[in-house]
Amino acid sequence: MADDDAPDLEVPVGLFQDLEDLKAQVTALTAQVRTLTSAAETDPGEASPGDEEDADGTTADEQDEGEWRFPPFILLLDPPVYDDELRALIEWVEGVLVPGYLAEPSADARWCHLWFEHPVAVARLHACWLAWQELTDPATCGYTGPSVWHRDHLDPCLRELRGPNGPFAGCTKSEHRVDHRLPGLVPSAWAMGES
Repeated sequence: MADDDAPDLEVPVGLFQDLEDLKAQVTALTAQVRTLTSAAETDPGEASPGDEEDADGTTADEQDEGEWRFPPFILLLDPPVYDDELRALIEWVEGVLVPGYLAEPSADARWCHLWFEHPVAVARLHACWLAWQELTDPATCGYTGPSVWHRDHLDPCLRELRGPNGPFAGCTKSEHRVDHRLPGLVPSAWAMGES
């Protein structure tokens, strides 16, 4: 077949992004399968790394039984763990997000310098940060992770936070208001422990 007889095939750009996303997912799943199968291949009588005993006689598996294995959602944490997680989140927001992604605040794109006093902002930014931690590691997500993070996490997060109905809607450069978005009545499902 001659070159001029070859059909002209145009591949949409989005297809390449989808393929890269699929490659990243396959890579992550392959790594997970390897981890799980290597753990399953150890003999039942053989000690696994998590079975080593501490000085008090407890194993790492027994210690981890009631604990989170992955970073938990910040609003579910109690002090002092909450304080430590918030401190780390503040470092990331102030060190990465603010200088790299936030232009000068305006009426259409608000930002509150006391964002950490807005629970909705803390929740959204923490979720965005957890996704950033996962999606910027090429070993687990391939090279498209940062693109996925921008598209699926950062852009929607900033739209919600900086929009006209976001948590910073009542804040200006000269005034900070946390209570402008708080509901007057707490839904009963949130106050189950209270009488």
